[in-house]
Amino acid sequence: MENVSRSIRTNAAERVVGFIGYGVIGLFSICCLLPFVLVLGTSFTAENTIQKYGFNFWPKDFSTFAYKIVFENPDYVIGAYGVTAAITILGTILGLFVVAMTGYALQRPDFSYRNNISFLIYFTTLFSGGLVPFYLLITQYLSLKDNYLAVLLPGLLSPFLIIMMKAFVASIPHAITESAKIDGAGDFTIFVRLILPMTTPALATIGLFIALGYWNEWYHAMLFLSADMKYRPLQLFLYNVITSADFIRNSSASSNVPLRDMPLESMKMATAIVATGPVILFFPFVQRYFIKGITVGAVKG
Repeated sequence: MENVSRSIRTNAAERVVGFIGYGVIGLFSICCLLPFVLVLGTSFTAENTIQKYGFNFWPKDFSTFAYKIVFENPDYVIGAYGVTAAITILGTILGLFVVAMTGYALQRPDFSYRNNISFLIYFTTLFSGGLVPFYLLITQYLSLKDNYLAVLLPGLLSPFLIIMMKAFVASIPHAITESAKIDGAGDFTIFVRLILPMTTPALATIGLFIALGYWNEWYHAMLFLSADMKYRPLQLFLYNVITSADFIRNSSASSNVPLRDMPLESMKMATAIVATGPVILFFPFVQRYFIKGITVGAVKG
């Protein structure tokens, strides 16, 4: 009888803890979702309504004029999407391969230079050469001015991602590598056929970080890509939509709309939706790998 009472109390306590836990997580999720709903609702609100009532979750005066301005030149928008998608896909694939190889090599106990190279990688998290040497390296020594490689190459390697990959690969028993070498497999074969399939959660997590970095990239594009290039990355294109007075004047002239009626505030929200929409649709497919990659890579078994 005592065991039954104890079991009932335990089950009741577990239900209470679970209810509180799910309630807190649900409340936190709603708090994370509300800003996006606010941005979405404001993007479909008329400019004069925003100026009068402020931002609202539900548009009081529904209007798609902000999106009409953003997509006034659809060829440029589609081209910007294409450039960003190409850079993101290619950069993510190459970045994953380079980061995974670097993390795998740095955790190999038989690699005699791993400590020296690790120090050089960790050192860059504390100190950097600065903007001027970086600019001269890209434009003068590598001659990548007005070249999409100037946007692609800087994002391939990240010290934080290398550290994360190294921690994850270190949880894989070294005996697997040793047994494969006994069977005659080379280092590259071991890496491709054994290590990569076992690091899927880490690859998905790191790939998401790399992809988000490339998708949101605008700073390097602003530095190294000229304004006369027809197609530039999406984020830089949307940044110019917001900040360029020439764009606003040309758009208002072509659509016969006075400058004061231009939907500046709603257009900011519309550009945010245009930029983040594909990322939000893609994230659920890698979410389970994202969580597992962070938790497993943080503990060495």
